[in-house]
Amino acid sequence: MTISKRGTRKIIVEQEPYRWVVTPSTKGVITLTVQHDEVTGQLLRVYIESDINEFWVEFPHVASLNNKIVLPAEIAFIITEAIIQGWNPREKGEVLSFKLFEDNSLSLQLRTR
Repeated sequence: MTISKRGTRKIIVEQEPYRWVVTPSTKGVITLTVQHDEVTGQLLRVYIESDINEFWVEFPHVASLNNKIVLPAEIAFIITEAIIQGWNPREKGEVLSFKLFEDNSLSLQLRTR
């Protein structure tokens, strides 16, 4: 499984190239998807609480919205932390999913069916 290069951004972390994209997931959640740029390995998905996609729907009543956006420095931190917690971007495997909390801690999400 790979993400399309169209619409993604490139980032270098620890001399390794990655591609990433942020997409809306559900109301109040955006999804960051990351993969290694040179090999088709395991995908990383990070669920982030954010109302950024609701901004124009709720305008002008936006004071209570969580308008969290994800910056490249945070992407680099997330990649590094995910590798520490077991993500292996160079080897094939099932998508590894995490949740990013407000304190910038990552928690591995258990897979449910």
